Amino acid sequence: MPSLAIHTGRALTPFADLPDALILVEDGRIRSIGPRAGAVLPLGTPEIDARSLVAVPGFVDVHIHGAAGRDLMEATPQALAAVAGCVARHGTTAFVATTVSAGVDETLRSLERLAGSIRGQFEVPGPAGDLRGAAECLGVHLEGPFLNPERRGVHPAEQLSLPAPATLARFLAAAEGFARILTLAPELPGAAETIAAARAAGLVVAMGHTDATYSEARRAIELGARHAVHVFNAMRPFSHRETGVLGAVLTDARVTAEVIADGVHVDDPALRLLLAAKSAQNILLVSDGTAATGMPDGNYRLGNFEVSVSSGVCRNREGRIAGSTLTLDRAVRRMVSLGVPLAAAVQMAGFNPARLLGIEAQKGRLIPGVDADIVLLDDALNVSRVFVRGRPIDA
Repeated sequence: MPSLAIHTGRALTPFADLPDALILVEDGRIRSIGPRAGAVLPLGTPEIDARSLVAVPGFVDVHIHGAAGRDLMEATPQALAAVAGCVARHGTTAFVATTVSAGVDETLRSLERLAGSIRGQFEVPGPAGDLRGAAECLGVHLEGPFLNPERRGVHPAEQLSLPAPATLARFLAAAEGFARILTLAPELPGAAETIAAARAAGLVVAMGHTDATYSEARRAIELGARHAVHVFNAMRPFSHRETGVLGAVLTDARVTAEVIADGVHVDDPALRLLLAAKSAQNILLVSDGTAATGMPDGNYRLGNFEVSVSSGVCRNREGRIAGSTLTLDRAVRRMVSLGVPLAAAVQMAGFNPARLLGIEAQKGRLIPGVDADIVLLDDALNVSRVFVRGRPIDA
């Protein structure tokens, strides 16, 4: 890939704030980043003048079900391409395809197809399925079926099952090495053994859709659970006498917490509480996006059931909130509106998710050697331009 130079008014790495920065991209990676003054470019390198913009690392979404009218459990190259193209225009340069609880056989089929689509995402010919220059799918997040029916949200009750290492093994085999995250309710019978099996397979174990008490959640953390899914939603509420899973999540620095900052799932005072308890270093912004993301109000698929969208809010037939239409650029803007510094909000959207996945050496930062996933924001923090591994995407 040819070299490219991007001259920005400011670059957030996000741990350093570099004014008048030049980012030199070569072969899809950042070769250097530093002051424009005195920098010498290789002969013939094109330079993009973005001095009115701020450069930040591309966002990494570890919890997304779909976008652009397509659901990721369709698991076709075309569905993956549609989602990847849509979210990339909003600054998400990498994501983890997230499942919804379904029958074991249906889940296995989706995982098998997803594995093939992920493996070939940069090789699929033709405009309908070409993922080159779109967001990169990093793997699969298994959200269910090992969830508590009392906190199932919109996951179909009849599709839930108790955690079982044998069932997990079948999922992992179908995913062919692309499974990255397992969400389960740690209080359920079989959870301890399943957590052990997931950790042995290298998965991030997340607590979610759970009615766990504080002691049950603490036990899961001691066993290796290190993440909490859409904090405050689909989990036992906090009480001053039985703080439940929230008490464990908010007070244990080993656990990261993801949040859907769309103004619907979590009110601002709860976001401020989360920030005070966990700090920006341990919070992840996620979309929990559905096929309705980037689309007008209407009816859309989520897993194997239908959701309705009105005024941008997704609900199932029971009226329960069913995912979101959020994009991570909006989530960043919302956190900044609460007084969070832009660098911290960007860290929550990029570096922290990359660190959760163990890929912070490749994603979530603007430093030499990492993938050239770069987002250029204007003064209002709207996405102006996006580069995925150095490839430009029209915003």
